[in-house]
Order: sequence, then C-alpha cells, then structure tokens
Amino acid sequence: MMIKVAAVQMRSGVDPVKNAADMSRLVRDAAARGATYVQTPEMTGMLQRDRKAAREVLRGEADDIIVATARGLAAELGIFLHVGSTAIARDDGKIANRSFLFAPDGRLISTYDKIHMFDVDLDNGESWRESSAYEPGDVSKVVELPFAKLGMSICYDLRFPQLFRAQAVAGATILTVPASFTRQTGEAHWEILLRARAIENGAFLIAAAQAGVHEDGRETYGNSLIIDPWGKILARGGDAGEEVLVADLDLDSVVITRKKVPNLKNAREFVLEDVAGPDADRGAGGVAV
Repeated sequence: MMIKVAAVQMRSGVDPVKNAADMSRLVRDAAARGATYVQTPEMTGMLQRDRKAAREVLRGEADDIIVATARGLAAELGIFLHVGSTAIARDDGKIANRSFLFAPDGRLISTYDKIHMFDVDLDNGESWRESSAYEPGDVSKVVELPFAKLGMSICYDLRFPQLFRAQAVAGATILTVPASFTRQTGEAHWEILLRARAIENGAFLIAAAQAGVHEDGRETYGNSLIIDPWGKILARGGDAGEEVLVADLDLDSVVITRKKVPNLKNAREFVLEDVAGPDADRGAGGVAV
C-alpha cells in the first residue's frame, strides 16, 4: 500500500494569525502535490519567548485560530492534517503543548499533550525550562488510520526511546516527531536520533520542524526529515525557513523490514543486576549498593 505524505517546515513568529495564514499556504501546497497526510511542526501557532506576551494571545482549544484553520483545511482539502503542536490555554489556567490530528472531513481524531519537558542548560549559554510554562501530558497515543497506525510525539520526546518502542509494539508503523529543535542540539543529535527511532522500530518516521531565526530571537535547526523503516532518508529540508517535503511511503516495507530484523518479536524480559565491584566495601572508591 502506498501513501503520499508531507512534512511542512515553518518559521513561526509571534503572531498566531500570521502563522495560521502561513500554515494554510504551505498545507495547500502539500495537498496540491498529492499528499493525503500532512504534518506541521511543533509550536505551529506561535514561538514567543516573552511569556507575558504569549499568555495575552493564548486561547482555549475551542477558540484557537490554528485549531480552527486546520479543521477547515482538512475538510476543504480532504486530507489528514496533523498540527505538530500549538500552545493551548487549559481550563485550569495552565498551558498545554498539544498536537491535533484531523480527518479529511474536519473531524478531530486525536490530540496529544507533550509528555517530556525540555528543561536543559546548553553549553552555549542557552537555558530552557519548558516545565515552568507548560503542563506535561501523561498519555502516549497510537491512532488507527485507514492506511496505518500512527504514533504521536513532540520534539524532546525523541530522546526517550521507550515511548516509541511502546508505540511500535502497539502496532504503530508510522512514528511522528514534529519539533522545534535548537540549532546546537539539532546539529549534534537530530538526524541520528530520528534514524535510530525508525531503525530500531522498523517504522516510517515523519518529522516536520521549525527552521531559521525567529522573531523572538531564537534559532531552530530545521532539517525536517521523512525516513523509511531501514533508516533511509526519503526527504530532507534545509535549515533556513519554509519548505514542503513530500514522499511516497510503501507501507508494505514495514512488514518486510520487521521480518528481516524481527527485534520487536525477539525482545525478552530480563532482570537487571547491579553488581558491586571488588572495592565496594573497602573504602577504596567503590560504592556499596
């Protein structure tokens, strides 16, 4: 079975209205090129470092312009539209980093709230505390679509392979990682981690990314990727801004790849034993456990 998919690379700014218009233009381009599943990046609706300014324009799911625009686009174009994520004001006053997946009739199929928060201090001086603004989710999602089971994740989730393994074991044949990777971490780890997730789970992986220097001053890595189950890159974006990547996925290749390397079936339960070294109890630097 073949399906044409697209990864929409963006350079979202601080204005959700403009970002919605940019998303609409790029998604229409993807659909015009034949894509029936289209994915946008993490924080499609807004990248804004000023949290006070961001909160002033945040809306609940029912009133969010990105959600409304995406719903309309999916129905108009007859596509599965996956908003990688956008910031949503929750009823409890907190904020969710939330993905939305719409059906070709505009119906909302599933949402996913980012589980792992990007709380890091990089050696270039950048410091990020996502957990200070966003409430993490606690439910992983695998969505059954007519053509495949699709696993949902967002950006920093990429660094937690157990999430993707659980999705693959649950039947996911397409994994998704919409993202807004920093340039430093992207240059070091983006491609190798994405290809590893695809290879170790024998699954396609689609990762639409933010790219370039944004209005709020941050710089994101771009290099959106579509990867096959053997780890081959089917499409790659650049690092400077907007692009639409399109690729044909032969979904039968998932079955073929998983037969070649049946690591999902070969996995075994095991017990981890922590063995104390010879100096553990003699005060010579060992640590007794």
